[in-house]
Amino acid sequence: MIYPVVAFGDPVLKVRARDLPIDFSADELKQLVADMYDTMYYAHGVGLAAPQIGKSIRLFVIDSAPMVDEEDENGEPVQLEATAQPVKRAFINPQIVHEEGEEWGFEEGCLSIPGVREMVYRQPVVTLRYEDENRQPHEETFSGMTARVIQHEYDHLEGVLFTDKISAFKKQFIKGKLARISKGDVKADYRMRFPVVKQR
Repeated sequence: MIYPVVAFGDPVLKVRARDLPIDFSADELKQLVADMYDTMYYAHGVGLAAPQIGKSIRLFVIDSAPMVDEEDENGEPVQLEATAQPVKRAFINPQIVHEEGEEWGFEEGCLSIPGVREMVYRQPVVTLRYEDENRQPHEETFSGMTARVIQHEYDHLEGVLFTDKISAFKKQFIKGKLARISKGDVKADYRMRFPVVKQR
């Protein structure tokens, strides 16, 4: 099943998601993860968090392979170290243990905010404690573009969007565009769900 992607302005994107309970049906979880991958690929994304399909639970999926050939803020190819190979994975109830390294900039976008890309600075290494889709616990360190994708999706679970991480000047500059997105005045080649506009 391909879900519509929730657009900027929907309250579900601005609240901290709740933990997925231990008694959540295993079959339902596997289906949800499969649907999230289908939705992500259909929208040509590299990551998708459950709040982006209207579910306020701590779950996201990534496939960072398409990011391998991306460039940094200087237009240089982003080099993936041996420890930063592309990753396809589901992360359940993730917790960031720590982040390290000198922050580096990259123009990020988001399926919930189509047509907007802004420079975001993040640390290059992140250690995450999480459960896989079989509810097995892991603690693992990721770096490079994979770390960035994870940090971006993790932010969604905290109710944080990449636009929250840019300067006040940049926020003011894109304010009109964000307002139009929330009203459905946007072109995207995938289904979206827009906030309900209250009638007066």
